[in-house]
Amino acid sequence: MQTKVHIRYPGLVPYEQALQEMQTFNETRTPDTPDELWVLEHPSVFTLGTNGANHHIIDAGNIPVIHVDRGGQVTWHGPGQLVVYTLLNLQRKKLGVRALVCRLERSIISTLADYGIKAEGRAGAPGVYSDNAKIASIGLRIRHQCCYHGIAINVNADLEAFSRINPCGYDGLAVTRTCDLGGPDNVTTLTSKLLPHLMTELELLPAIA
Repeated sequence: MQTKVHIRYPGLVPYEQALQEMQTFNETRTPDTPDELWVLEHPSVFTLGTNGANHHIIDAGNIPVIHVDRGGQVTWHGPGQLVVYTLLNLQRKKLGVRALVCRLERSIISTLADYGIKAEGRAGAPGVYSDNAKIASIGLRIRHQCCYHGIAINVNADLEAFSRINPCGYDGLAVTRTCDLGGPDNVTTLTSKLLPHLMTELELLPAIA
């Protein structure tokens, strides 16, 4: 079912600010509120989901650790990583959570294929993987039959921070980025390729502001 969406580009946003704004949007939206996609980056931060265990944080050092309300374990966000938050009314779209995850994965896989990068999802481990390394994470929160949080794709981020954690709760999980696989080396370029695939998979139409 095609629905209208507003696309926002807030830039580099502190994680806690974005989280509060997502929660506020979800709590105050009405059945008629258009869906939104927020395209942004974060300063360096570790986030620990509702199923997260502190022992998966090996050495946070000077990087903040924030407990958040999405599913999943620990991950890292930082500059050079494309984050897209998907604030969708799932009831209106008649879309279940598993179907949503599959569509998000397909949008990323199709985007990477545009650059000749072969990627795939994995059963029981949401996200996208290329050459046995994780290149994109997916984490969602469903409340009032609407979702928020979304996807994060490593573009040209410094991956050192991932060595301080067990990414997504997996000891020794390798992590990669598009710039190391023949893809773009900046977030803006990847954004321009990703959004059309995301709009198609999620059956979204641009809303007039």
